[in-house]
Amino acid sequence: MRDLQGKKVVVVGGTSGIGLATAIEAADLGAEVWAVGRSAENIEKAKSVAGEGIHFAQLDVHNLEDFDQLFKDTGKFDHLVSAATGADRTMKPFMEQTAEQFSEAFNKFWGYTNVVRQGVPHIKPHGSITLVSGTPARKCNAGMSSVSCVGNAVEGLGRALALELAPIRVNVVAPGVISTGMFDWMGEKKDEILEGMTKQIPLGRAGQPWEVANAILFFMTTSYATGTCVDVDGGQLLP
Repeated sequence: MRDLQGKKVVVVGGTSGIGLATAIEAADLGAEVWAVGRSAENIEKAKSVAGEGIHFAQLDVHNLEDFDQLFKDTGKFDHLVSAATGADRTMKPFMEQTAEQFSEAFNKFWGYTNVVRQGVPHIKPHGSITLVSGTPARKCNAGMSSVSCVGNAVEGLGRALALELAPIRVNVVAPGVISTGMFDWMGEKKDEILEGMTKQIPLGRAGQPWEVANAILFFMTTSYATGTCVDVDGGQLLP
């Protein structure tokens, strides 16, 4: 049974999309949750839809001093999730990107390393860390080289840390095309465009944030899983 009664959960990138869905689901299972995000606007929006049991905090994953206050407030906790993008990603062919644009995508990865490095001293024994990657790590379209490389780095980090940090468990969840605010720039055509992007995959639709959150909660509550990656992609990785 999935039960987080009496547990403390920290979700970095927890004020929108997959992170917010994870925070809400974890609170529904009885956890005391800290949902952390960089944007004050997203925090206010998240507060309007979140229930009880969720604390909100503003944090930039590239500012180490922010972590000091966060973990002073949380005290020791059980589960850490890193879902924050923390980077501007350029979607264009490798040879059309500048070195700076390509490097910028890796700010997501460096943010993840900061979350883990600062968070581990505060995780209780036999707790867990879950990182969020994405299907482009193993199957990407042209123009997504930097995103693919970052995803591979995140998944490699998860496997390496599972060895180094045991008995703390470290896992990765790799979402496919998920209908989140990341696609809001599409405006009124968002649903139509996402339908076109996903009509060829086996499940024929975009995923929802709560469907990815379920996989993250699986890793929190499954005490014999570490060093692995679960794909939540509607079958996108199939040939």
